[in-house]
Amino acid sequence: MESAEVNFSLILKNIRNENLIFEKLQVSKRGKDDVYIGYIKNLTNEDLLTEVKHRIQQINIDTIQNLSILEQHIEDNMGSIFPSILYTERPDRSTTFLMRGGIILLMDNSSNSLIVPITFWDLFQSAEDDYLRLVNGRFIRFIRIFSIFITLLISAIYISVTTFHPEMIPAELLLAIANAKEKVPFTPIIEILLMELAFELIREAGLRVPLAIGPTIGIVGALILGQAAVEANIVSPIVVIIVALSALSSFVIGDIGLNFAIRFARFLFIIGAFLFGFYGMVAVLMIGLFYLVSITSFGIPYFLPITPSYVAPNQNAVNRKRVTDYILRPGYLKPKDNTKQ
Repeated sequence: MESAEVNFSLILKNIRNENLIFEKLQVSKRGKDDVYIGYIKNLTNEDLLTEVKHRIQQINIDTIQNLSILEQHIEDNMGSIFPSILYTERPDRSTTFLMRGGIILLMDNSSNSLIVPITFWDLFQSAEDDYLRLVNGRFIRFIRIFSIFITLLISAIYISVTTFHPEMIPAELLLAIANAKEKVPFTPIIEILLMELAFELIREAGLRVPLAIGPTIGIVGALILGQAAVEANIVSPIVVIIVALSALSSFVIGDIGLNFAIRFARFLFIIGAFLFGFYGMVAVLMIGLFYLVSITSFGIPYFLPITPSYVAPNQNAVNRKRVTDYILRPGYLKPKDNTKQ
């Protein structure tokens, strides 16, 4: 098991500041598990710190095994598919949020840390974005946004255009799709769901089997399954390409919590496309946006700084900025010192 002192030392190597504080709170009645709250005293907002301590002290349970269980006890909405707390094993990521005025949580039996509060864009970003040169960082951000849209929408778009809107497909492509589907007995929705579920099974199987054969099962299983399904006329070749592209794009999403949320939302778009075509997809998209803007993370609106816009913006939201442009800390954290440089 990991010791919290190891994580302390990793963070102290990055922040050599006497104002860096780690407070210990006991959270379980029988297990006597300790949670360490890390923050920078002259940066972190006192109201935010009080709220974090209050949520931890409200926990009434025999034992808490690790930070993942603690996260479920203190998050704003346990039933949300989108995480409101950032779970990371990287000390540089924790350090970055501490210097913004955020708070991290550590435990003895976990090698990771929890970061609060966060926004949707914190899950979308990666620590490597700022390490790359400006153009490269912006390119990677664009690829990540593009990948999210692909994994969310490409299967639903296929169902929409083949079921409700065939007039949108060029005639040559429509004929090619029709020829490929000539011997397939299933409708597009059945084909897509069969392959999507098969790829999810392969993904989970690759995680559960021993590490030495996990990647082999993922690669060989996908190739054999896709080829066998096409040769047996269960699915058409274009469906295999679409589902494979959707699955591949999902791996670009680094945060595991956001990855699960996007994968789950993909099925909602598929159902919406099956029911009403593009109109159903737009309806799911609008409902999803309304849902996202209603979520909070320790009282902080989830979609900041895009909306609401009445607070000082976090300049590193969607587009990667120059390092000299990071002048202010995120205004929604209300840090004691708002200026970075």
